[in-house]
Amino acid sequence: MSHEHSHEHRHGEHSHSVAFAVGIGLNSAFVVLEAFYGVLSHSMALLADAGHNMSDVLALGLAWAASVLARRGPSPRFTYGWRSSSILVALFNAMLLMFITGAIAWEAIQRLMDPVPVAAGAVIGVAAIGIAVNGATALLFVRDRAHDVNLRAAFLHMAADAAVSLGVVVAGVGMIFTGRLWIDPAFGLVIAVAIVAGTWGLLRESVSLALDAVPDHIDPAEIRAYLTGLAGVAEVHDLHIWGMSTTETALTAHLVMPAGHPGDVFTAHVCTVLHERFRVQHSTIQVETGAQPCALAPDHVV
Repeated sequence: MSHEHSHEHRHGEHSHSVAFAVGIGLNSAFVVLEAFYGVLSHSMALLADAGHNMSDVLALGLAWAASVLARRGPSPRFTYGWRSSSILVALFNAMLLMFITGAIAWEAIQRLMDPVPVAAGAVIGVAAIGIAVNGATALLFVRDRAHDVNLRAAFLHMAADAAVSLGVVVAGVGMIFTGRLWIDPAFGLVIAVAIVAGTWGLLRESVSLALDAVPDHIDPAEIRAYLTGLAGVAEVHDLHIWGMSTTETALTAHLVMPAGHPGDVFTAHVCTVLHERFRVQHSTIQVETGAQPCALAPDHVV
């Protein structure tokens, strides 16, 4: 049996601790400001955005913690280390965001049924600050977003929040020019719908990863076809592909080669191709001659 494990953690070089700390600090301060003026101005749009930004603070904090835990080495008890902590964090963040969104939507509906006066000027001013805070936080992750999925998610999340704050500004302007009080709670509902739409994919993917599903970016049929087409391979079985974390994928497979094991160079090449072509960082390949039937050969056996 051959095994290859590729590390891509960039210890010390790109810890991004400063980016996480600054982002959490900026957003925490803004949540307090936004919630205070949301209550003071009776703005459902501001309170909705404050709830969203509060979840962002927690999400950034948990993502930071997960990035630290993911770098911990394996132990006799946690033989893969703590890589899967990032999956748990993603799942928790998605569920928390859905819960907060439900509360936002419920309050917005109550306000639509019984509108209250809103200080539109305060709404516009605070939301404008939100554009600056969320935009600045997004810029903290812009440089490395291309090669790190987690950082790209953080960048897109913060950029989307800046867009939501811009929408709150638009709602405030609309109230000033039309005097219609329903615009504020209506936009609170719009924000809630936007959050659900943006979070649903994260929830679905994190649940799938938690259940050891094949990551979305991998086609298992294509990998099976590659392994089956290797010279000397008569059969492939017990093929399993799952996410070790939100950024790393693992694979195990049995290759039936009647002529016998072709050597370490062969398995090393297979692992390299799986890494570079299919983005599988951790591959374990077992070679069998087929002389002894494998109990794990049927696809329905795990």
